Amino acid sequence: MRLGILTGGGDCPGLNAVIRAAAVHTVRTYQNQMLGFEDGWLGLLKSRVRELDLPAVKGILPRGGTILGTSRVDPFREEGGVQAVRDAFGLHELDGLLVCGGDGTLAAAARLHAEGLPIVGIPKTIDNDVPGTDCTFGFDTALEHVVRAVDALHTTAESHDRVIVLEVMGRSTGWLAVSAGIAGGADVVVAPEHPTSVHDVCTYIRHRLARGRYFSIVVVAEGATFVPDPDGKALEVQHRVDPFGRPRYGGVGELLAREIESRLRIETRTVTLGYVQRGGTPTPFDRLLGTRMGIAAVDLAVAKRFGRMVSLQGGCITSVELAVVGQGPRPVTPELYEAAKVFFG
Repeated sequence: MRLGILTGGGDCPGLNAVIRAAAVHTVRTYQNQMLGFEDGWLGLLKSRVRELDLPAVKGILPRGGTILGTSRVDPFREEGGVQAVRDAFGLHELDGLLVCGGDGTLAAAARLHAEGLPIVGIPKTIDNDVPGTDCTFGFDTALEHVVRAVDALHTTAESHDRVIVLEVMGRSTGWLAVSAGIAGGADVVVAPEHPTSVHDVCTYIRHRLARGRYFSIVVVAEGATFVPDPDGKALEVQHRVDPFGRPRYGGVGELLAREIESRLRIETRTVTLGYVQRGGTPTPFDRLLGTRMGIAAVDLAVAKRFGRMVSLQGGCITSVELAVVGQGPRPVTPELYEAAKVFFG
């Protein structure tokens, strides 16, 4: 067989582990050929391709990002994009394509498979919100970065009796915010799945002030929204849009910090981690999960079980229908959010 692989959407730690595992398994186990398409779907649209033999993937396991590059291009948004993808399959004599991405990239992959193209999906995102899998690689490394930030902010917040608002990634789900809030010992967490009011956030901080705790750590997801206060006033968060019309998140932490300082008359600072969360060396967990998923994706392709997405369920690697990504982002479980609320206030 002649297989291809691409990485689309946002980068995350563990992608190179997938590329390495898929290439080595294809070449060494099945004596087949693996091609790497550069910059996501652009690699197919523009014929940006390279062969992934054993020397090509040597030494990439501990590297963050992706050696193939990535982009947010969607073939269904490009004029003639779908036909260009079909033509690329014929031009490069592909028997199957492994598509590694988050909800947007995998949604396009599912639509292409529905039109007859042989595709296997591999879920990745630091947001951990792809449905059909217990966990995505990239999340553990990002979580480690956020927890280290929370740990570091505790000492400076306590030293100066400040409130520090930490804004983390999470467009429509709060896996990073809630998990880091629990693991790092934050005092308040604001997640997209459970909108709260600024009034409630300030109430939690007042409870700490009443107990002599003059500092607080607030972790807020970039996609968080707020419900009105008892007086009807609500914090409105407006996001810019990118060239594709999609929201560019960021800024909610600064808005919330201003409200806290204004209402409580306590010095409040903001820290936005931004792309720090995406970068760096992947943790052993993400390297292992990426490796396992890369191997499983190749096995699915060789068995011609296309239209599947590799999945982690109960600690075991299995697969589900690729169309499961159409269910929308996987929210934080109620159990995890309830665990976080135990420590509020």
